[in-house]
Amino acid sequence: MKKILFIGGSLNQSTIVHQVGKHLENDFDCYYSPYYADGLIGYCEKKNLLNFTVLGSNSNFFRQTLNYFENNNLKIDYKGQRNYYDLVVTSSDLIIPKNIKDKKIILIQEGMTDPENFAFYLAKYLKFPRWIASTSTTGLSDAYNYFCVASEGYRDLFIRKGVKPEKIVVTGIPNFDNIEQYRTNEFPHKNFVLAATSDSRETFKFENRYEFIRKVKTIANGRQIIFKLHPNEIFDRAIREIKEIIPDALVYTDGDIKPMIANCDVLVTAFSSVVYYGIALGKEVYSNFDLHTLIRMTPIQNGGTSALKIANIARSLITQPAAKENLLFALNTQY
Repeated sequence: MKKILFIGGSLNQSTIVHQVGKHLENDFDCYYSPYYADGLIGYCEKKNLLNFTVLGSNSNFFRQTLNYFENNNLKIDYKGQRNYYDLVVTSSDLIIPKNIKDKKIILIQEGMTDPENFAFYLAKYLKFPRWIASTSTTGLSDAYNYFCVASEGYRDLFIRKGVKPEKIVVTGIPNFDNIEQYRTNEFPHKNFVLAATSDSRETFKFENRYEFIRKVKTIANGRQIIFKLHPNEIFDRAIREIKEIIPDALVYTDGDIKPMIANCDVLVTAFSSVVYYGIALGKEVYSNFDLHTLIRMTPIQNGGTSALKIANIARSLITQPAAKENLLFALNTQY
């Protein structure tokens, strides 16, 4: 059987690639790996200098991904060292390890991308490493055969950044393509203001958390407030900050945020992809990004078929030349 390596990262990235793998595991030998790097970055990871990122093998990201792979009885090949692979499916191209550079690659958009900043232009025009600009440089490696994106809005954005149009396919993305299903849930609270935090500080980006908390309090205007903390946050610090300003706020450190969003009246975020859940469900939303832009970017809702569409592209790519007519056939075929 031909072999496919699926590279995860955060739990969101890992569940995205696994959903694609589910449609391929009967016909291909599928293996999974947490995110990894080689060279200088790989050396830094071995020295435990990158545990605030998805690369760190002692990070929360790594533990969550590894637990997810093990709990789902997936075959694990960390760093893709055990086998020769005919195809690689990954949710990030900020780093392309040497052992996959000569492979056929499908890149899947993982969610919201960071704003373009000075580091973005250093990476794009002066060829600095893409990872210095975080996810704003997603797609700029050109190391893949196809880049599966969330919406036409994101297709336009990536083309503007310099991604080749012929490599972009609007498939929608798993985890973001069937939000309506979460309206039926068992989350006990309703009609509240939900604040979804980020791990900006843990990944050495600036965030004024006190300003964010005060913003949430103002928006709530006396309504019940629930905070859902990012899983990579330092919980003790985040809870202490919230309680200083909103003592009666409820704070959740774990649990699926999607049912919470389905039950809330208002969703407040700073730099989180979960704002798309709120937009898709018609909630009143607040974000540090422009709302009109977010609406245009919102992932297409296709009833949860994005993973199948991506799997069909993978199937076509691994068995046939990467011709446009094969791609169109794959997108319209139910295997």
